[in-house]
Amino acid sequence: MHASSIRLDSTAALIVLAVLAVLAVVAVPWFWDAWRSKRVGRSATTLLAVLLVLTSSGLAVNKVGGFFPTLGSLLGTSANPGEGTDGEAGADGSGLARLAEANRQRASEGKGSTVHLTVKGGRTGIDRDVNVYLPAAYADPAWQNRSFPVIEWIPNYPSGPEVATNGYHLPEALDAAIAGNRLPPTVVLMPDPSGQPRINHDSECVDEVNGTANDTYLSADIRNWAVRTLRVSPDRRSWSIAGWSSGGYCAMNLAARHPQWYSSAVSVSGYDKAQVDVETGDLFKGRGDIGDANTVSVNLHRFPAPLDILAIAGEHEGTELAAIGTIRSALLPPTTLSSWTIPDAGHNMNTLKSQLAAVLDWLGAHSATPALAPDPRLATTGGVRPWPLPATGTPGALTGTEE
Repeated sequence: MHASSIRLDSTAALIVLAVLAVLAVVAVPWFWDAWRSKRVGRSATTLLAVLLVLTSSGLAVNKVGGFFPTLGSLLGTSANPGEGTDGEAGADGSGLARLAEANRQRASEGKGSTVHLTVKGGRTGIDRDVNVYLPAAYADPAWQNRSFPVIEWIPNYPSGPEVATNGYHLPEALDAAIAGNRLPPTVVLMPDPSGQPRINHDSECVDEVNGTANDTYLSADIRNWAVRTLRVSPDRRSWSIAGWSSGGYCAMNLAARHPQWYSSAVSVSGYDKAQVDVETGDLFKGRGDIGDANTVSVNLHRFPAPLDILAIAGEHEGTELAAIGTIRSALLPPTTLSSWTIPDAGHNMNTLKSQLAAVLDWLGAHSATPALAPDPRLATTGGVRPWPLPATGTPGALTGTEE
């Protein structure tokens, strides 16, 4: 049994632990003078009571907040990033063909298919887990000559692709939005933004200075692989990027840094610039120019582009609300920013769950529809050019105006 199979959101487990905690607390005074060795007996029962109370309280808070569905997601060491998917598609999607019949069966029931695979970046050499949602139409022979729009969904730290499939059940929400004609049939890519190990390894989706080219992997490598392997459109107007918490920052930052590849971005409880804390360290090694080049408000002001951004924050999320204000005051046309504030219970996954349907509605209103495959000789950036990214010294990282 690995950590990803141990549920932390089980109501039954919470009830059992709560009952045991109450019994343990009662046992402390009940047996206080009954022990032959009073010091050992009293210490053991008190320690057990404290541990059970803390554990049951922690599970209760986790359940209310919806933070971590499994022990693996809490530890950031889940051995099963494909948890909640419908099949294994192998390295670089080499096994997609053998899943076709199962995908067609699910499509006949009006359901998309979510598969787990790994993608090795052609530019960076980074090899990470990716979950891919294929809408029901993808398996329909009538749609075989169509190129589908894409949403790249960035998981929050310290989670991987499994949090989207098994945490807040994104595939089910996508099925419902597509069936209700609120979102066109769309391929959704859910990459691991940080890789293993996850604890103390918060990449913030940036190209680190003399480190790992996380941004380049998530933008250039994932995009190139998807266009080459899947029936997706290379047109920037067909590409959106979204995420919650750190994933929300990642979505806005990657879109602002690469407007030639993305036309819209959604942030739920995201922020304006990369964190500097015990989980991330100093990703930029004191380089102010690299820090500025990974600050959403700075990039949108310096390099205006035709981007549509949606930013959502809870009414108690001070940092996230401030970030929306900073971005709004900095952006220039043709960038647009939509935002709303919602009632929330704090910075937790339940805030995202409450907004998931609305987020997909917004993405549906800003998305291209599946279209006949474009002539590969035609430009797909719509004339939007990359702006000059400063060099980080990291092998494989995008620099200058490279594409």
